[in-house]
This record gives sequence, C-alpha cells and structure tokens, in this order.
Amino acid sequence: MMSAAATLHYLALGDSYTIGEAVDAQQRWPAELVQRLRKAGVVIDDPRIIATTGWTTDELAQGMDAASLAPAYDLVTLQIGVNNQYRGRTADDYRDEFAGLLARAIMLAGGHAAHVVVVSIPDWGVTRFAREQDRDPAIIASELDAYNTIARDESHRAGAHFVDITGISRAHPELVADDGLHPSAAQYALWVEAIEPIVHAALH
Repeated sequence: MMSAAATLHYLALGDSYTIGEAVDAQQRWPAELVQRLRKAGVVIDDPRIIATTGWTTDELAQGMDAASLAPAYDLVTLQIGVNNQYRGRTADDYRDEFAGLLARAIMLAGGHAAHVVVVSIPDWGVTRFAREQDRDPAIIASELDAYNTIARDESHRAGAHFVDITGISRAHPELVADDGLHPSAAQYALWVEAIEPIVHAALH
C-alpha cells in the first residue's frame, strides 16, 4: 500500500474528452477527479494531460512520443477511440493500436497494470451534433459498443481496471456543452462519480 503522505503523480492519456473540449480547465474530468481525491485525503499533484481534440489511437501514440514522459506514474488513465470510430476505422485496427497504448500506459505506471484505469468511450450518437450530421445513432452505438468491448477485454487481459461511462452518456444526452457534441461539466462530474471508486482501488 502506498504511503498517504507521498505525493502521487497522475498521467491522463486521451482525446477531446480527456482534455475537456468546450469546458473550463478545472471542469475536465481528470481535474475534477484530482479535486475529489484531494478531498478524500489523497495527496496527488495536478494531472499531466496528453490529449488533443480529434486524436485517434495512432495520433495519441505520436503525442506520447513527442512528450517527455518520465515513469513511474502512480496513476495512468486512458480513454481513446472515438475518433477511430468517427473516421470509420476497423475494430481490428483499434484492437491492435489500443493494446499497444495500454502496454505503454502500464510501462508508464512502472509496470503496475493495477495502477492503470481505462475509461470507456461515450456515445456521441445521442448528441445534437450527430443529428445535425445526419448520422445513424444505431450504427454509432453498435460500433462504439464493439470498440468498448475490445477496450474492456484488453484491459482485463492486461490486469488493468476498466470503467464504463458509456451508459451515463446515453442516459443524459441533455448534458452536453454548447457545441452540441462534447459533455458538459455536469456530465463529466457524473463520470467522475463512477471513476473515483475504481481509482481508489488502483491506488491501494
């Protein structure tokens, strides 16, 4: 068990959802997670976020290559894949690239797979943006379910944690930012309610 007095280091890997497109910096879910952990007595620094709106799995890998990432982090979260689905990439390609990212996340966590938490992809098919783009929500849901099944299976196989927030996005389509696509701060707060208990387990 880690000492409560030690300052923990957190790395968040992802895309627009991790960087909090369309919300304030303190409303990004990794930042909200840190705030809640601190209130619970966890001594943890601000998250190091490697994420950019629009990134696919391979682009996240390139972003990690370009960043100076010094292991070991005490917590690593990974949420990636929505842009693979949006661009019509195959599930097989996603599996290969996600598995590679997960292996890198575990390495960055000092080889401790239990310190890695994978967060599922929300369903953007329920949003106003999807309707405006005339995209079929049933197809989006089906493809994202396939992606999330891959992420869950790969996470469990590697010994990492997996948190499913997709149901939250489907249950609260009204909780979106002004852009009509990305989650609002209120939705991110609901995600953190689901993520925080798993992170506590990862840290102990």
